[in-house]
Amino acid sequence: MSPDPVESLPQHYRVVLENERVRVLEYTDHPGQQTTTHRHPDSVMITLSSFRRTLRADDSELDVELSAGTARWLDAQEHSGHNTGDTDTHVMFVELKEPAGHGPRRPVRLGPTD
Repeated sequence: MSPDPVESLPQHYRVVLENERVRVLEYTDHPGQQTTTHRHPDSVMITLSSFRRTLRADDSELDVELSAGTARWLDAQEHSGHNTGDTDTHVMFVELKEPAGHGPRRPVRLGPTD
């Protein structure tokens, strides 16, 4: 299975815009739906709906609850997700195609951060 969510999860992800520097994805799901493991590069996530979900990666698990209109940074990561709330999830991801900057890099954190 491809780690690219557009290929492995086309029912949830669609490309809105792509050029040589970024790829913009739209993500939607319904309460109770889950995704298989997929990968995101460094990204900016913008929530278009309020939602609650659980992200899983390796032995880590993180509950995430965000309000509509929130922008968060997402470190490059591989995870699966589960909509554990009672609302649809609607999110835009602005995926960066440029490699991360030089110098020390902090450990990857699962889920979105400020």
